[in-house]
Amino acid sequence: MLKGFFNVPAPVNEPVYTYAPGTKERALLKAAIAEARAQEIDVPMYIGGAEVRTENKAKLTPPHDHQHVLGYYSQGTKQHVTDAINAALTAKNDWENLAWEQRAAVFLKAAELISTKYRYKLNAATMLGQSKNPYQAEIDSACEIVDFLRFNVKYMSEIYQQQPPANSKGVWNRVEQRPLEGFIFALTPFNFTAIAGNLPTCVAMMGNVVVWKPSNTQIYSANVLMQIFKEAGLPDGVINLVYVSGPDAGDVIFKHPDFAGIHFTGSTGVFQDIWKTIGENIHRYKTYPRIVGETGGKDFIVAHSSADIKVLNTALVRGAFEFQGQKCSAASRAYIPQSLWGELKGLMEADIKSFKIGGTEDFSNFINAVIDEKAFDKITKYIDRAKESADAEVVIGGEYDKSKGYFIHPTVILAKTPDYETLSEELFGPVLTIYVYEDAKFEETLKLVDSTSIYALTGSIIAQDRYAIEKATYELRNAAGNFYINDKCTGAVVGQQPFGGARGSGTNDKAGSMINLLRWVSPRTIKETFTPDTDYRYPFLSEE
Repeated sequence: MLKGFFNVPAPVNEPVYTYAPGTKERALLKAAIAEARAQEIDVPMYIGGAEVRTENKAKLTPPHDHQHVLGYYSQGTKQHVTDAINAALTAKNDWENLAWEQRAAVFLKAAELISTKYRYKLNAATMLGQSKNPYQAEIDSACEIVDFLRFNVKYMSEIYQQQPPANSKGVWNRVEQRPLEGFIFALTPFNFTAIAGNLPTCVAMMGNVVVWKPSNTQIYSANVLMQIFKEAGLPDGVINLVYVSGPDAGDVIFKHPDFAGIHFTGSTGVFQDIWKTIGENIHRYKTYPRIVGETGGKDFIVAHSSADIKVLNTALVRGAFEFQGQKCSAASRAYIPQSLWGELKGLMEADIKSFKIGGTEDFSNFINAVIDEKAFDKITKYIDRAKESADAEVVIGGEYDKSKGYFIHPTVILAKTPDYETLSEELFGPVLTIYVYEDAKFEETLKLVDSTSIYALTGSIIAQDRYAIEKATYELRNAAGNFYINDKCTGAVVGQQPFGGARGSGTNDKAGSMINLLRWVSPRTIKETFTPDTDYRYPFLSEE
């Protein structure tokens, strides 16, 4: 085997295409969308080297056009989960013993394929399957997944370079980073194709093998990701993609002795149930499983009376309503001083009134559909309750319609009490709740922000007063794992803002950083002594 101390290509963030009228990118993306809409595909599971299909099929439809069929996927069973685990364990020895630079090359090639050959196909799949507009798809399924792959390779090489800083005379100390014993379960969400791609690949990059279960509403783009990984040279069995129910997957995986960890993004409730199940089965496992999860958020924007009103308005309307409020980081509660509320409300009304709402195929639509009927029904119930409540008022929006797609107009609720339900409960939709406070009660309001929600994912302070900024940054230090000053609370970039929160929002293992990759290795210390002692006696034992 060839040896060398290899330097990986220096990662830089993938440029974001604008898809403005007249650009070639716009034409290519529209062509990819048209091609995808013109066919119905048969999506298999990927287990070992096989494409596995079943007779039990389920439809794949755009959330904004739910009568149109994009294709069908094969629904699996517990046996398919078992098969995927066996395929992963079969592949484990060869994969973990492959030289690290060879593993790096697979994922660097995948990044290049996404950046070039598959950019428009993957973006089109995300736009159709998850109802994202061109910009939201571009920053997700092109740029962010490419950044994850390239930056993670760099982090991997830096982890391997970390060695003990000191050696005694005649001793060489070394540390090697071993993959975990067993297989990893990647359970991924609908809202970001990049997250769905990162959770299994960053684990595999460190020499682990994976069983990957995506959200049913992300299968359409997950299928494209798997095709890319295979074309990049990912060996069979390293990542196995299955479409099974959560209970079926959990019943097999969490009782398996070789279960070594879970990489999760999803709801807090599901994550807590998983943690409990792992605890109940802890005696079954060969090793203590790694539990890494990014869960919910009730993300906030706090405005100080010194805030630039236009900065505040833009942070709110983008932070709350881009991708229909379905980002983990989306602004869903805001605290506005009385002195700014009147003018701010007018600006927000004007912007929201200008939003076009519809399918992703029309690039002039800023707002698209929420992910499915279940989400639609949950969100609209909150809106209806706010319309009827004495403690809240719907001041902007509030309309919805699911006859063609799951469309909810961007909605602003004015809460009259600081404990109103939409100030604390996660909705995951285009609903922003505002609480107006007296200007003199800024510090009191910061304590309210910190204590109102169980979550601690993202948050922002909008202010010109530097003392107010410093105060908010300190008082809200535990309220958000990603904190923004004079910006919206969304849009973390790999390599720039490592992402994750604590409290009810997860384990804060920071996707897009070395911190996350360290969870997927188990270090071994090796001490080699070149001149070992040959007598047990120490000098102090000598007689005087």
